[in-house]
Amino acid sequence: MAAVNPAFWAGKRVLLTGHTGFKGAWAAIWLSRLGAEVTGLALPPDQKPSLFELAGVGELIRSRFVDLRNGDAVAATVGGGAYDIVLHLAAQAIVRASVEDPIGTFETNVMGTAHLLEALRSQTDLKAVLVVTSDKVYANAETGRAFRETDPLGGKDPYSASKAAAEIVVQSYARSYFADRAPVATVRGGNVIGGGDFSRDRLVADIVRAARAGEAVTLRHPEATRPWQHVLDCLAGYFRYAEVLATDPAAPRALNIGPRPGGPAVTAGELASLGVAALGGKPWRHEPDPNSIEAKALAIDASLAREAIGFESRLDAPEAVALTMDWYRREAGIETARALCLEQIEGYEARS
Repeated sequence: MAAVNPAFWAGKRVLLTGHTGFKGAWAAIWLSRLGAEVTGLALPPDQKPSLFELAGVGELIRSRFVDLRNGDAVAATVGGGAYDIVLHLAAQAIVRASVEDPIGTFETNVMGTAHLLEALRSQTDLKAVLVVTSDKVYANAETGRAFRETDPLGGKDPYSASKAAAEIVVQSYARSYFADRAPVATVRGGNVIGGGDFSRDRLVADIVRAARAGEAVTLRHPEATRPWQHVLDCLAGYFRYAEVLATDPAAPRALNIGPRPGGPAVTAGELASLGVAALGGKPWRHEPDPNSIEAKALAIDASLAREAIGFESRLDAPEAVALTMDWYRREAGIETARALCLEQIEGYEARS
């Protein structure tokens, strides 16, 4: 079964928030390839280089620079168009940045979500709204047990707490304003890797920066485990979920998208070793951070996605790392970012 149905997306009017970020840029490229009419809503890129600029994403879709914290601006922008599908990816997504600026993180991730949903109340053609939160929304006692969608929400750091709070905001709006109009759901993705991520405090981006500078990347928690997933697996899960939400009233209203159930846990150190080897970089070194509040163990159970929407990740962790590092290695040469993204999208589709 194909992971994504091109016939569903062809001609669909899609509102994509966060299109200037790493995952959002990949989503915009893929949706454009599928024939969707995409409008992006986000802040301008906050890093250089950015995949948005490298791949010329603004040439593929209608791009609107708007701050989600400004409810009036969001309402004015959203009210200027009509949409079938909404994919809300925009967020302040860095844990350590949330510790530095908790108020800004809550404003973006909680009130930004509320502003978007409020603006969508005037939309009459909606078929589905999918809000992306995080694998970190669960109350994590760090037992190593994989979280299921029915587990309690929580958050030790401002980022995790803001995403858990966004889940409650979405549930409230879904029941109060959209129950008889369109399904509104949340999707909880794993730790996503892939070519084109240049964010600070992201493991793969740090590995690439260190390798290109001839330096050794430093790891705070090499023993930490995460549900690593390639961006194409993650987005394919989002797209498939949106398809089912729009066509099946029985679709669940919250879903984990992550690695295949039963796969081995991969530590940050193991992933870094794979990345360093692929790029020919220096071996990583450990620099403990005694003040860190990041979780050491995190895993999500994605079996409901297989059961409810027929989706399962295609790429295991070594394949995801190899595809990611191949992108960076070739992008450092003469190949263009957009061409590399399209080639990897086409290759992924061929696996389905």
